[in-house]
Amino acid sequence: MVFPEKRNSGFTLREMASFIFLTFKKMSLKIFLIPLKAVNMKNINRRNFIKKTSLTGAAFAVAPLFPACADEKIIPPSEGTYMGDFAAPKLKTVRAAFIGVGARGGDHLKFLAALEGTEVVAISDLYEDNVVKWAKVVTELGKGERHHKIAQYFGDENKWKTMLKEVHPDVVFIATNWKNHAPMALEAMNSGAHAFVEVPIAVTIDEMWQLVDTSEKTKKHCMMLENVNYNREELMFLNMCRQGAIGELLHAEAAYIHELRTQMAHEERGTGSWRTLHYANRNGNLYPTHGLGPVAQYMNLGRQEDTFGSIVSYSTPALGRKMYATKNYAEDHKWNQLDYKGGDMNTSIIKTHLGRTIMIQWDETSPRPYSRLNLVQGTKGALAGFPTRIALEGGVEGATTSHHQWAQGEQLAAMYEKYDHPLYKRLNETAKGSGHGGMDGIMVYRIVECLQKGLPLDQNVYEGCFWSAVAPLSELSVNQGGAPQAFPDFTRGNWTTTQPLGIIR
Repeated sequence: MVFPEKRNSGFTLREMASFIFLTFKKMSLKIFLIPLKAVNMKNINRRNFIKKTSLTGAAFAVAPLFPACADEKIIPPSEGTYMGDFAAPKLKTVRAAFIGVGARGGDHLKFLAALEGTEVVAISDLYEDNVVKWAKVVTELGKGERHHKIAQYFGDENKWKTMLKEVHPDVVFIATNWKNHAPMALEAMNSGAHAFVEVPIAVTIDEMWQLVDTSEKTKKHCMMLENVNYNREELMFLNMCRQGAIGELLHAEAAYIHELRTQMAHEERGTGSWRTLHYANRNGNLYPTHGLGPVAQYMNLGRQEDTFGSIVSYSTPALGRKMYATKNYAEDHKWNQLDYKGGDMNTSIIKTHLGRTIMIQWDETSPRPYSRLNLVQGTKGALAGFPTRIALEGGVEGATTSHHQWAQGEQLAAMYEKYDHPLYKRLNETAKGSGHGGMDGIMVYRIVECLQKGLPLDQNVYEGCFWSAVAPLSELSVNQGGAPQAFPDFTRGNWTTTQPLGIIR
């Protein structure tokens, strides 16, 4: 270890201790973020364990000299119930309210309203036409037997708060702009409702801690609506990983590459009216969870086996949005008055507690085909998406002779037959017609099923926070020239006791 040069006035023991602390922090030991009980003994050989615990001991020897450095937030112990495997009391009828029905919220509302044992009790949106439209659709779905007393709230930014006070729903679905996700979920839980929040679950790390603390105190679920985890290929890959088809998992690649410049036409109302401002003012990976959610569950991150460690992040220059605005809008248009700071493509790399790696990319600007990458590499083979491909050591039976060729297309028929997820096979027909090829319907069905049966949800509040934390942490890393950023341990070490997501049948 190289100590800083001694100033003429010397340096104090406290200053030296602080330097050692920051050095250990940069080495990504994360000893102050993940308790010693989080070490998975079966994954560490004796030599490595002695090495790690020796370093940890040295750090703790210094720790008493400085209770906390100025840049380190002290996380108090939980004042509630750990929600990792939490199962809420059964709900015979799921009374649901919806905040935001301009796009995604309307889709969720329509599918949920068609399920037995549900009742839509309230709809809130800024715009009256959205509320009236969806209230009519849902009333017709209920055929006079259900959804016939839907409270309607619109016209004011705070009407949703009035709705929560007056209606007291069991669950609240939140599909508004990103900055409102956390405040609305917090209010919903504090009012006695389970909160189901569109992607991302929150925008800042502080908001994520508030969601965790409030969920634990109120014993109310707070689930991010990561629908891609319910897509057919992602479910099949999860099943294959659980069955050991590709051996021990080493590396994954995730992305959200989706050219969405045309959303800038939504100037006053719709996603482009507020997302464009995020693209202009923030530089990082702003939308990671569609790609990251599935691979994180393949790897059991935040669930007994492994968890998030640190992230490094880099962005390309910010060119595409400015060029698009210049080409398509008048010189004095508001989109041409923005200083676009967010790089067109961001690439981030996560290092997990066990040393696995995940590459995550985000690009909603560049002209190229849609992709989530969805790749997972194991010691016996690899699974990849866009297009769906499988390579196994020794080849894929009936398709390839070695791992040097991908099996894809019609060659995968036998793999689907063998590994298609039981949940997909059970609900595929039921979910047809719902958004995104049926994945939205399977997600909403599972939420209702878990609430009615008193089962733990497929995604817990900690996963929503871990996956969403990529955005603010990547912004910090980009701003610091790619410096590693440690993930907060939202579980406070309890991930070691959280059961891996099972293969739901």
